[in-house]
Amino acid sequence: MIFPSRRRLGRLCAVGLLLSCGSGCSALRSTATPPSFYSLDNARIEASAGGSAPANRSPAAPTLIVNRPHAAAGFDSQRIVYLREAHRLDHFAHGEWVDTPARMLAPLIVSALEGSGSFRAVVAAPTAATGELRLDSEIVRLQQDFTSQPSRVRFTLRAHVVDSTTRRVLASRLFDESVAAASDDPYGGVIAANRAVQSVLEQLSTFCSTVAGQRQPGATETRQREAGPTSSLPPAAP
Repeated sequence: MIFPSRRRLGRLCAVGLLLSCGSGCSALRSTATPPSFYSLDNARIEASAGGSAPANRSPAAPTLIVNRPHAAAGFDSQRIVYLREAHRLDHFAHGEWVDTPARMLAPLIVSALEGSGSFRAVVAAPTAATGELRLDSEIVRLQQDFTSQPSRVRFTLRAHVVDSTTRRVLASRLFDESVAAASDDPYGGVIAANRAVQSVLEQLSTFCSTVAGQRQPGATETRQREAGPTSSLPPAAP
């Protein structure tokens, strides 16, 4: 009877071990939990109490160009951010946004401002269109905070309304909203994030409408014409 040499037997054992490890790793990969993807959406914004209905837009209303929002460092990726201790940002392992928060927020801003009825048109940049006003914004933070119970989602947005002709900043405001999460997991945070975003967009719509109403060209002249002609008689002699 011929017995395999020790060296050959060692090779056979090594091959068998590699095959078993390979199959084991494949099994681990196949059973790994796939990530879930979430979105910012359905932020339906009602016309503000002081704004006009979309059907009654004034021909003198300005056109607003909405630049895509920027995002502060740490909030410019698809990863969902949470906070367990001050100054430390972590990310959920199995939950992500379908796109960056800034990209998801851009069409929601346009929709909210269109619904205000305060603008002749609201156009998302980049565009060949021109407008009297421009909106620049930045996501300062969008995070689920676990330092308190229940956890809360905090959304902070900085906005600037700019005169497109003079490039002068007409108004700036920092919006900050915090909403309690129904559950301490990514899905609970996403629901709270959508509510926080909706609240901020309602405030942003009112803010932009107020700025637009204060600077509409010809608004004073229009009110004077509606009031009727004024007297052109010279002042009475003393």
